[in-house]
Formats: sequence, C-alpha cells, structure tokens
Amino acid sequence: MSTPPVTGGAPAFTADLGDGTYRNPVLGADWSDPDVCRVGDDYYLTASSFGRAPGLPLLHSRDLVNWTLVGHALQRLEPAAGFRVPRHDCGVWAPALRYHDDRFWIFWGDPDQGVFQVNAPEIRGPWTRPHLVKAGKGLIDACPLWDGETGEAYLVHAWARSRSGIKNRLTGHRMHPDGTSLLDEGKVIVDGDRIPGWFTLEGPKLYRHDGWFWILAPAGSVETGWQGAFRSRDFFGPYEERIVLEQGDTDVNGPHQGGWVRTQAGEDWFLHFQQRGAYGRVVHLQPMRWNRDGWPVMGDEGTPVTVHRKPALPPQPPAAPATDDDFPGGRFGRQWQWTANPEDGWATQHSGDGLRLTCVRTDDAHDLRKLPNVLTQRLPGTPATVQVELRLDSGEEGAGAGLAVLGDAYSWIGLQRGTDGNVHLVHRFGELVADRERDAAHPRPAPEARALLRIEIGAGARCRFSCDVGDGRGFQPSGQVFAATPWRWVGALLGLFAVAPAGGGHAGTATFTQFRITPS
Repeated sequence: MSTPPVTGGAPAFTADLGDGTYRNPVLGADWSDPDVCRVGDDYYLTASSFGRAPGLPLLHSRDLVNWTLVGHALQRLEPAAGFRVPRHDCGVWAPALRYHDDRFWIFWGDPDQGVFQVNAPEIRGPWTRPHLVKAGKGLIDACPLWDGETGEAYLVHAWARSRSGIKNRLTGHRMHPDGTSLLDEGKVIVDGDRIPGWFTLEGPKLYRHDGWFWILAPAGSVETGWQGAFRSRDFFGPYEERIVLEQGDTDVNGPHQGGWVRTQAGEDWFLHFQQRGAYGRVVHLQPMRWNRDGWPVMGDEGTPVTVHRKPALPPQPPAAPATDDDFPGGRFGRQWQWTANPEDGWATQHSGDGLRLTCVRTDDAHDLRKLPNVLTQRLPGTPATVQVELRLDSGEEGAGAGLAVLGDAYSWIGLQRGTDGNVHLVHRFGELVADRERDAAHPRPAPEARALLRIEIGAGARCRFSCDVGDGRGFQPSGQVFAATPWRWVGALLGLFAVAPAGGGHAGTATFTQFRITPS
C-alpha cells in the first residue's frame, strides 16, 4: 500500500513548452487576483487568500512563466478571534504588491474592516503585522503608488456593494509617503456609472508612465467582463478609458484583473486571471505593447493568447508551485493553508515522515465547511489523480479522518472508528443547501485501520473516488461521480482533516503519508 516516490525531471504542471514558448494559463490553479512586481532580475507575485491562513502567498519567477511558491506574508488574519472559524469569502481581497524604498509592500482591502498593508525588507520577510491604513466597510482592491517624479504618494481602491451599498466606483487618496495613513478624505476619481455599458468596475492597479497616471482596472464581472485602462495627467482626473483586453473569439472568458510589469529587457507583460468555476481563477500571461496613441495593447491585438513566445529573459528550468508532500518530520509544505487561523496542536512534528493531525473535538464534525482545522491546497486546473495514504491511530469512537474535495458542496473519503470499535472506510458528501452530510457509499471494513485514498479529477472537475484498504482487492471505486463546486470567490480545495465528537480529553491522531497529485 505504498505510493511510488517522487522522481526527478520537469514539474508536472509547468506552462513552459520547452521550445521557447509557453501555454496559458501559466498558473493553472486558483491564484486569484494576481499582482506582480520586478526587483532586479526577479519577479514576485501575490494573490488573494481570503479567509485561509497563512495568507498572501508569495511566488517567485525569473521568466514570468515558471513560478515557485516561496512563502506567505500574512501568518494569521486579524483580528485573530474573528477568523477562528472559516470565513471563505472574507479576509484578504485583491492585494497589490510593490517595491519601494528598499522594501516590499502589500496593500489589500478587507471588505469588513478596511485597507491594510504589510511590508518587509526581503520577500521572505520578516513581514510586519497588518496595519490599518483606512477603516471602513466595503473598501476593497487597494493599490498604492509612490510617484518618483513628484515624491507624492497615492492610494486607489474599489468598493464592495455587499458591505457599503456602493459599487462601480474607484476612490483616490493622497497617502503619507510612509504608507501608514491617508492625507485627505478621498474623491471618486472614476465613476463607472458615467461610462456607457460599464458595470462592476473594480480591481484597480495604479501606475505612472509617460507623464500619465494609469489605472488598469477590470469591469463587467469576473465571468464575462473585460480589462480596462484609464489615464489622466492628474491623479484626481478626469480620466479617459479604453478596453484593452477582452474575450473576442477565444475561450478565455472575462480576461480580468491583474498587473503590468516591465522586464529588464524593456518588454511589457500583463498577468491576469480567468474565472474557471471549480478550478477558481487561473493566471494568464499576455504580451503588452504601447500603440502610437500611447495606449496599452494586450495579448493578440486585444484578445488573449494561448501559446506565445516566452519573455526575452535568461532561460530557466521548468518550475511550478509544489503540490506533492512527504511531510518530513511531520511538517507540511508551503502549498498548504488552514481554512481559518490555526491553533497549536492541530499538527504535530515528530521524528519520522508523515502528517500527524490531531482528531480535533468539534460539534461540527458532520459538516466540513464549518471546520477551521482542514488543511487545504488548490484543486489542480487540469485532469489529475490525487492520492494519499491514511492511518487512523485514534481509538476514540466516532473519530475519523479523510481526504476531501471542498467547496459550497463537498465530498470526502476516509476512515472512521465505529461503535463496534472497528475502523471502517467511509465516503460522505454534503450538498449545497444541506447542513449535514450523508453517506455516498456504504461503509466497509478497513481491518488494518489504514487505506490508500484516491480521487481522479476529470474534465469539468468531476471527481471519482476510490480506495485500497489492503484486503488484496486493490483500488475499489466508491460512490457516484462528484462534481466539484467553488465557494463564492474561491475555487474548490483539496483538504486533509481529522476530527472527533465533542467531549473532553485528547482524542488521538491520524497520520497522512505521501501526498501526490499526478497529471491524468
């Protein structure tokens, strides 16, 4: 019942075609609302992390195609007590990443609290604790600008109607150069209601170029919208606008929200996302140039490219954010995030390999969507097989652990100790509108208290579950096909968890080993 070891060679999910070209998306999973900056020969990207912890993922590349995950800027969401339980559509929305005054800066809007920033001397930290720059409901998608021409600093943000009753507007402020406070009450600098046909204007990124203030901001909704560009000689406007990227006759719906970067070779590129249902918001890389009228032209004359030559940068080995994990010493890799702020003792370090999770006692064991102690990573955006080995060490009646596909609806397969004291293979699911899960297949014995769990993810994020309980029959299918679903703003997640019924005392542990995601 062992999984083959990881072998060398190119990563499984790289966008690099190996012949000087790349294929979009360059990040084929839910790296929502990306922003990018260059420091010397290095490129850095961050993305929305909503209510998961750690938050604000930090990715690194040297060619804008091959990316690795190098850390997180936010270890815990604040206020800590407010994120002790899952809040999947709250927290960190659409961060902006900048490098100024020999420091990295990330600004973002928390729709329930206001605009925050953190900063650090190096990308790997140490990062400051979140500082509230502007308090208020519905303040989202914040982006700073330090104007090298005038020495002034500015901030722009959008609005979430769900919290403020305001949408389709961008508000601008003068900002203190130290990034800690704003110097005025703010002014609406772009009103989308005054632009015929424009709606849901959001996600602004602020730049200075060729004597103009530029705001790159999408509109029209994430599923079907477009990327806009706005320019003005004065930060507070008036701004003129153009659509610079839209779907056209491609299959890239709603090319939407991202960041512009100029390479050391002088080329311009734009990274943006595409909403893909259960797969979340995958990231595309578009070539960009400036036309004779001084406006940006993205992609293939304003429509997304599928395959394109790579940026004119030094060749790099194929790379992609990690997915597999052997959990050395009980530690898990950077690709994993909890569904809320973690508590001490959920995962235990030890001398061997394997993820040892405590069976956390809870009243919500019947609904994974309410559990903060689910360790998650992004669902792969292409067909793949997910596999992990599980051993249930807990002797507690009702204790269980498993591998889940988690969203507005969810399904999981794993082990549970029954009232008879024996361990059973169980497969359960929770419907979108249900508050309790149901069996997806009849429980069956797992006499060794261990199992190999497998999920085959096909086209359309349709998931087939199977397991091998070591009875000599190998992998056996379990239940019906489950169609993964996203949360409100978040793609579906893969999750590992261990739980036990509410009560007193330590309920034991479960151990996961050799987590693998393999292209199908």
